[in-house]
Amino acid sequence: MNIGSIELKNDILLAPMAGVTDLPFRLICKEMGADVVYTEFVSSNGIIRENKKTFDLIHFIDDERPIGVQIFGEDPEIVGKSAKMIFERFKPDIIDINFGCPVPKVTKKGAGSAALKDLTLMEEITSSVISNVPEIPITVKMRSGWSKNELVHIDAGKKLEKIGVKAITLHPRTTCQRFEGEADWELIKILKENISIPVIGNGDVKNREDFIRMREETGCDGIMIGRGALGNPWIFREIANFSSLQSPEKDIAEIINICHKHFNLLVKYKEERTCLNLTKKHFSWYLKGFNNASSWRKKILFSNNLDEVINVLEEMKEYSL
Repeated sequence: MNIGSIELKNDILLAPMAGVTDLPFRLICKEMGADVVYTEFVSSNGIIRENKKTFDLIHFIDDERPIGVQIFGEDPEIVGKSAKMIFERFKPDIIDINFGCPVPKVTKKGAGSAALKDLTLMEEITSSVISNVPEIPITVKMRSGWSKNELVHIDAGKKLEKIGVKAITLHPRTTCQRFEGEADWELIKILKENISIPVIGNGDVKNREDFIRMREETGCDGIMIGRGALGNPWIFREIANFSSLQSPEKDIAEIINICHKHFNLLVKYKEERTCLNLTKKHFSWYLKGFNNASSWRKKILFSNNLDEVINVLEEMKEYSL
């Protein structure tokens, strides 16, 4: 699959996820086989105001390329200008427009998946970004509609293709569904049948078998992994090796190793309090399901500083030897 001039080897992408897809986690997923990784989504208003926290979310290094920055906003002029600022300051490979976030804090302002109720606004925002940043591919991530009675993915897809979007990622749930129920993969298939640009499927892919099944059932060009990668960056390795009979199985030793690696990256790129909070979050995901790791999870959860985390990591390392 190609997104503009960017060629994807494995056709797998890491979805932008708030509070998750920061630089350390993106590096780990990239190493595991993700073709394209995305920053956490950023507010166009924050970019225009040159908010430091917003800029920090965009920061990336060359080892992550190709990388996309996802933006959201409700004002076409501001979203377009913010996209231009991002390109000029950071030089990402892709800019993605978020028309899929169902969180009320975002949709109440008319951003995210609220655009699914106003396709004219969606067109205006997209056109503004494309005209402001003609140098790189502009893509869109969207949901299927606001509610089950207001599905607009086909109409929206055709309009976005006509405007010049280079790929569309469809999460086939409605805004009203949030993350409840099952993703309706049939809607991905229908969108693929109605447009000629690449369609990337997203939703409920938790392992290699799901990846293969989505490709077979929908004919999508690529697949974006979101929640399926939480505590499981190995999913990209498993998918990248899907043509082989068996993919490498992760064991407790490898999980402990990735915990060490992730912690060291957090220490390198984050300040101490943020590092501690993110360590607790990610380690809880990494160690979930291992009965003999429950004591480690508890110790890390109640750690008050990085030295205490290091002591737990050393205990884990001794166990894996």
